[in-house]
Amino acid sequence: MKQLDVNAFPYSKVLVVGLAKSGTAAAQLLLDSGINVTINDLKATENSPEIQDLIAKGASIITGSHPLELLDENELVIKNPGIPYENPIIDEALKRNIPIVTEVELAGLLHEGNIIGVTGSNGKTTTTTLIYEFMKADQSQVRIAGNIGEVSCEVARSTHRNDTMVVELSSFQLLGIKKFSPHIAVLLNLFEAHLDYHHSIENYHQAKLAIAKNQRADDFFVYNADDPAIQAYLSSIPSRLVPFSICEEVEGSWSDGTSIYFKDEKIMDLKEVVLVGKHNLSNILAAVAAAKLSGVTNAAIVQVLSTFKGVEHRMEYVTKKQQVYFYNDSKATNILATTNALQGFKKPVILLAGGLDRGNEFDELIGSLSRVKALVLFGETAHKIAEAGRKAGISDIKFVNNMNEAVAAAYSFADAEDVILLSPACASWDQYKTFEERGYMFKEAVHKLK
Repeated sequence: MKQLDVNAFPYSKVLVVGLAKSGTAAAQLLLDSGINVTINDLKATENSPEIQDLIAKGASIITGSHPLELLDENELVIKNPGIPYENPIIDEALKRNIPIVTEVELAGLLHEGNIIGVTGSNGKTTTTTLIYEFMKADQSQVRIAGNIGEVSCEVARSTHRNDTMVVELSSFQLLGIKKFSPHIAVLLNLFEAHLDYHHSIENYHQAKLAIAKNQRADDFFVYNADDPAIQAYLSSIPSRLVPFSICEEVEGSWSDGTSIYFKDEKIMDLKEVVLVGKHNLSNILAAVAAAKLSGVTNAAIVQVLSTFKGVEHRMEYVTKKQQVYFYNDSKATNILATTNALQGFKKPVILLAGGLDRGNEFDELIGSLSRVKALVLFGETAHKIAEAGRKAGISDIKFVNNMNEAVAAAYSFADAEDVILLSPACASWDQYKTFEERGYMFKEAVHKLK
């Protein structure tokens, strides 16, 4: 397992704030590299196996509070991406000009091969997975990391010079980079999201655009030419621009509605593509561009797109009961994702939605509710979404406390050929640790139905 080069990482004392998967992986790497590590986590218990292992390796652990004096000796802060910058110890570190990074910065220091970074408000997981599958089908040396699975710095510890690392990146992670720079940066779209964390749409956009800030002139920036918000920032991008579009022919990847192309080269007919939906076509084109820039053959791309049905928790077909179809779209954590999901169905939909309240309203959802016959709502935003539903003319609205109640209520509204869709339009953190947990609980409740 690789360790950090002290010449590239000139810090001997590091404070890791917040554990979870990313903090634990960063702390393990630092300790293995001979660096003095202090861990500060509000909720962790010192008798947990993970923390006992870190203590055995030499880490100091402070739980239950964030003492500001921890900053007196530490030269760098590695922050769990979900911790806001208003957190008192993070805010104090900023005031003292102590560098603050996320663990993805460590991955960039460790990995010697190319990195393909994927970000955007929606579609990151599907696009990242497709790029990985394209390269794997082409027998390239490739690893996948980030929000999609293993922590980036953990994956980077076992990569080689000829490996490409495909990394899904959130705005939270991108705010904490200093030198991290993908050879191919992919920006899928910019939509209003995470304003509780970023406070303004411009701050959020700048966090996403950080994926390209350290790129060089010989790197590539793959971007959505159909998104006017992205177009407004292109003049600031330092690398080579490669567009993708579902609307027009571009000098990148594009579709005329019947086929997929890269520049003037036809790759395949759309009728051969298994993954459906307008938003997924956009994701496919982004992945095709990144793959072609990496030297992947058309044959490998065709092989994957002819069989790839999607990723778990993203428009995932669960089962059919009494001619009622169940879909798990728990990864739909904002309005645009739920809008895209609803547009993918021609059958009547019973929509399960709600979750963490980030301060936004849901009027943008109204236009997509025309096929929704009933709403089953939960979480902090339930009443806000109900108001949008009433404006859309939906009269059947049910409030529930948990996923078992939600699935049972939805089933009571359903007739043969209806769709029951979990697509919350909100993050899960008011009731669940992750969107995956929310999705698993939905599927479990569906399979329990009688």
